[in-house]
Amino acid sequence: MATRKALVRAPGPRLAEGLVTHVERVPVDVERAVRQWEEYVAALRDHGWHTLHVPSRDDCPDSVFVEDAVVVLRDVALLCRSGAPERRAEAEAVEEAVRAQGYTVRRMHAPATLDGGDVLKTGGTVYVGTGGRTNEEGVRQLRAAFEPLGARVVPVPLTEVLHLKSAVTALPDGTVVGHPALTGLREVFPRFEAVPEETGAHVVLLGEDRLLMAASAPRTTELFAERGYEPVVVDIGEFEKLEGCVTCLSVRLRDAPAGP
Repeated sequence: MATRKALVRAPGPRLAEGLVTHVERVPVDVERAVRQWEEYVAALRDHGWHTLHVPSRDDCPDSVFVEDAVVVLRDVALLCRSGAPERRAEAEAVEEAVRAQGYTVRRMHAPATLDGGDVLKTGGTVYVGTGGRTNEEGVRQLRAAFEPLGARVVPVPLTEVLHLKSAVTALPDGTVVGHPALTGLREVFPRFEAVPEETGAHVVLLGEDRLLMAASAPRTTELFAERGYEPVVVDIGEFEKLEGCVTCLSVRLRDAPAGP
């Protein structure tokens, strides 16, 4: 069985300057954000994940959102080319990290743009949000990288949210969860369930029916607990001010091949 690993990247001193698109800018407490990030990393470790630290980019305020820099499937790591030009430098150190884990690395090339937060993998399907940070050529290059591995790639047009996984994620049984006020996407997914809070739509699968979730979604947490899941709750409120969620603070390498 492959070791469960996760890439993480510490927030830099310019975090409060991070990009916002669909929310109003409010002050970010960087010191509190650092504490929240440390608690997030501790939650991963406490539930069986070995964390691999990508070097920080102090000149890139959004670099803590490491998920946007790379998408992994089987033994392939696709380095993203962000739709936000100021974020493209974030991928360099991430490439080194995934190479060190034995991945075959592929890079996206202009004019393609794609953020990892737009990619939702569930079962054999890879859903890709388009219209914001990800364009049609980005989908085409992702399809070229992952369809030979057996994936079915499905584009999903977006208008109301920054990334696809700002609106929806998937439970261990494949049910896609989302908040109806944010998304009219339910017809895209074979199994969809509405949740009562916007941030309740964000879950990270930790294994053994454990779900990493934000403290800002207590009603959804209770709902999932009643269904037999074990929520692992973390406070990421400072990152939510920057349109961040529990998914984008790590890249889970559950299926990573053995390293060199």
